[in-house]
Amino acid sequence: MINRQWRLARRPEGRVGPEHFQWTSAPVPEPAEGQFLVRTRYLSFDPAQRGWLNDLPSYIRPVAIGEVMRALGVGEVVASRHPDFPVGCWVAGPLGWQDYALLDASPGPFSVERLEPGVPPTWYLHLLGITGLTAYFGMVEVGRLRPGETVAVSAAAGATGSVAGQLARICGCRVIGIAGGERKVRFLRDELGFDEALDHRGGDLARRLKALAPSGIDLFFDNVGGEVLDSALVNLARGARVVICGAIASGYTAKAPAAGVHQHLQLVLRRARMEGFLVLDYAERFAVARAALRRFAERGQLRVVEDVAHGLEHCPEVLAGLFEGRNLGKQLLEV
Repeated sequence: MINRQWRLARRPEGRVGPEHFQWTSAPVPEPAEGQFLVRTRYLSFDPAQRGWLNDLPSYIRPVAIGEVMRALGVGEVVASRHPDFPVGCWVAGPLGWQDYALLDASPGPFSVERLEPGVPPTWYLHLLGITGLTAYFGMVEVGRLRPGETVAVSAAAGATGSVAGQLARICGCRVIGIAGGERKVRFLRDELGFDEALDHRGGDLARRLKALAPSGIDLFFDNVGGEVLDSALVNLARGARVVICGAIASGYTAKAPAAGVHQHLQLVLRRARMEGFLVLDYAERFAVARAALRRFAERGQLRVVEDVAHGLEHCPEVLAGLFEGRNLGKQLLEV
C-alpha cells in the first residue's frame, strides 16, 4: 500500500503554484500505541494555507521544506491503537495533502475530533469548521452584530464571507456583499439573498458603496485589505466596527509587504474601531457556535455552498485557484 503525498519543495514568492510542491509516495505507516491511521476523504482549501508557506512568525509554525503540505481534512479511521478513535469512525483534523495520515490525540492549534453521526462530514471543513466558526465569532463577538444595521462583507462569495453575510441577513441587517466578477455578484444576490452586491473590479468602489449606503456602513467584515478596506473606511457610519479577518488580495501573495491602510484617520473622525482576531482564541465556545450554525442550516435559513474538486493530484492547482477567484463558497477536494 502506497501513501501518495504532496510535499513543500520551495517557498513561493508571490503566487503559489504546482512548481512549489513535490509529488511523492511512501509506504502507508502503521499505528503505534496511542496512534490511529486515517484514510483521507476530503481536504479543505483556505487562504491561510498560503500564509503557512512563508517562513515568518505567525500563530502556527510554517510548513517546513520537505514536509507534507498542511491542510485540514476529514476521513475514516482504518487502523487504530487508540481507544477513543476506533476503526470505522470519522474524524476531522490536520490530515495534510496525502492519502493516509498517522495521528494521535496530542493537543495543538488544530486538534483531531470525532464527527457527530447524522452531520455531513464535509460540514466540519466549512460550516462547522474553521471558516464557519470564523464567520460566527467575527460577526457576533468581534463585530457585535445588531439587527437593523447596514453590514458590508468583502470576499463575500468565499467560504467565510458567504457565511458572515448570511448571518447578518438572518439577524435582520441590510447586507452588501463585495466580490470579484459578475458571476459572484449574481450568486450573492440571487442565491444567498444579499440585499446588494458589488464587483470590486468595477472601479471607484468607494463611490459605489456610498450610493448603496448613504448613511454609512455600521459593520464591515473584511477578508481582503488594501483598496477594498480603504473604500469601506471612507464610508463608515459613526460608531462603526471593522472586523479584520484576512487580507487575501494584499497580504498572502504579495512579493513585497502589502500596502498600508491610507484611510485609518476615518476611525477617529467616525468614532469607529477596527479589530483583528483569530478564531482559535474562541475554542472553548466552539460547541455553542456550531449549535447555532447547524440550526440555521437545518432550518433553511443559511445555505451551505461547496465547490468540490476531485483527485489528490490536483491539490496545488486548487490552492492556486483560491487566489484567482475560481471558487464559490467553500473550496474542497475529494481525494
